[in-house]
Formats: sequence, structure tokens, C-alpha cells
Amino acid sequence: MGTDLEGITVIAVEQAVAAPLATCRLADAGARVIKVERSDGDFARHYDNFVNGQSAYFVWLNRGKESICLDIKVPADQRLLERMIAKADVFVQNLRPGLLASIGLGGAELQKRYPRLIVCEITGFGESGPRAHLKAYDLIVQAEAGLCAITGTASDPARVGVSVCDIAAGERAHAAILQALLARHSTGIGRRILVSLFDSIADWMNVPILQYLYGQRVAMRAGVNHPTLAPYGAYICGDGAKVILSVQNEREWTAFCELFLRMPEVSKDERFRDNLARVRNRVVLDELINSMCADLTEAEAHARLEASGIAYGRLNGLEGAAMHPHLRFMDVKTARGNVHVIAPAAMSESESPIRAVPAVDQHGTAIRAEFAED
Repeated sequence: MGTDLEGITVIAVEQAVAAPLATCRLADAGARVIKVERSDGDFARHYDNFVNGQSAYFVWLNRGKESICLDIKVPADQRLLERMIAKADVFVQNLRPGLLASIGLGGAELQKRYPRLIVCEITGFGESGPRAHLKAYDLIVQAEAGLCAITGTASDPARVGVSVCDIAAGERAHAAILQALLARHSTGIGRRILVSLFDSIADWMNVPILQYLYGQRVAMRAGVNHPTLAPYGAYICGDGAKVILSVQNEREWTAFCELFLRMPEVSKDERFRDNLARVRNRVVLDELINSMCADLTEAEAHARLEASGIAYGRLNGLEGAAMHPHLRFMDVKTARGNVHVIAPAAMSESESPIRAVPAVDQHGTAIRAEFAED
């Protein structure tokens, strides 16, 4: 949150998660973000009504923006949109590929007409290729990229519980826009940025895909355990609580055996001589650790792990997560009162202003007047 981007104007023809996340970050930094919506609003406004009758998704991603409704099929609104873009620093859109190009507002054309403009286009699978035409919702991309194949239990693949492909693309777009703004400060020239959900999450898939291509030929699903490190996962204490613990290297493994298990001889066992051996013999190792944890309460296990210098944590549900002592909140204004949202990960030390979530077309009249034809 801050004022670093004051004086920067962003026009966003956006919906759902990926583009709104990128522009939310820009608004947090002080940019003026004008959100262009359909007559019934961004469809994320209607995903749920859990936050004082409003969508949790929309409240999360649209603070600090202005809203105007345009019908891009109508020539007058097309001309208005171009007048807005002509005076902007950044244009962001995540409509289906080719839609804006079909009315003369594609990224390549805009960047040629307005050389200082930074254009960021977010798609599911890019502008070309065999999957480019697909509607690329988050689960589809998770499945296509192989993320579901490595998520879940041994018997069943699963979706990651948040819209991780959208989030990855939005964060990538945000970083690329900031990089382009910095470059334009030196060169005076904008650029066209292409970001896809698939490319964004595929980058995150490097480790499992490299492991598959260069040795480990079977994708592993291990629930809350780590597929390629052991011991690293959830273990059941005598009071029924689950403790998460992680051993990252051989020094920690020795300390774990000596100080937590209190069986130093286990560190010399050939079945557990290094991480790869421990992964191969995970079932036996997990039985040994669970038998130890069964004699301890959660608090006792935590105390012993902390004394051992081993990383540990709690397997929280949403109740525990929502009350976590490290969770930071901030207020945003909405039409139905202030809402506490989790604060961005990166924040300056200065006090942040409370930003408002716009109603549909809340600023439409003023924006139309501001960008009226001469």
C-alpha cells in the first residue's frame, strides 16, 4: 500500500481473478485504476454473497478502483474506451483471445498507435496453439498443467484449494507491468506483455516435471506429506492433534533422531541413510515417527521439536487459520460497510489508507464526462 504509482492511470477491461489481482496491486501502490465492466458487472461479483451480501472474490480484488460499465459491442462505447486508453499509462485485459482485436483494440494495434502505452493481456493458454481457444478457468489449467496429478492422496488427484493459476498469472502480470514502467522511465517506450495462466503455473511445475523427465517417472501424490523429502508431513499425536514437521538435511536428521525420537541409532540405519533412502522407506519411517508421537500430546511434541531445532507447525483448519496470531488484516470500504481482508504480503511501514470497493458503474457518469469527445 502506498503512493509510489501516483500519477499512473490504468484502464482494465477485466473480470474474475487474474487481471483484477494484478490491477489491485497497482491500485494499492497508488495508481488510478478504472475498471471497465459489463452492464451486470464483473461476473466475480456474483460468485457468492458471503461477505455482507457481497462476493468474497470481488471484495478481495477490487479495492481502490473506479467502475464504469461499457458495452464494447456498441461503437460509441468502443470510441470512449479508446479515448480512455489513449490517455492511460497501462491497459490490462483478460477477455477471450481476439475479442478486443476484432473491434480494433487488440494489444498489438494499441501499442503501435500509442507507443508509450504498456499493454498487458492475460489469457488461459496464450494467443495461439491447440488450446488457445479453450475457456481457461482455473481448475482446467490446474488439470492441463499436471498440478492436479501431484496434488491429493495416493488414490485421488485433487484441485489446489485456491485459484492458484489465476493468482500466479495475476502476480506475474503485476511484476511485468512494474518492470515495463521502470523501462519506460528510461526509454520513453511502452511494451506489450502477454501472460497466460498455463505459462504462469507451468513455471511453478518445473521441479516435478524436471524430476519426471530426468528420473522419477511417476508423479507422486502424498497428501500433506512432501513427495520427495522425508520425514516431512503430518503425524498424529496421542491427543488426536496432527503436528507438521520437516527435516531438510542430514544435520537436522541426526538431531531429529537424537533429540526428538531419542533413538540416535536410527540415524545410522541403512534404510534411512539419506533423503532418497528415507523416501523409499517412508512407510516404515512414518510408522516409527507416529509410534513416538502417539505417546506425546501436541504441546509435548511441539516442545520437543523446538528443543531439537526441527521445523514444525500445526495442521490448522479454517478456524485456526482465521485466528492465526500472525495474520494481518486491513479494512476496505464497501457499500455494505467496512470489511476486514487479509493484508497484502508486501507492505511499507507507513499507514495505509482505507480503500473502497466500487459499486457497479459507480463512477460511470464522471468518467464519461472526463473522457467525452471534444
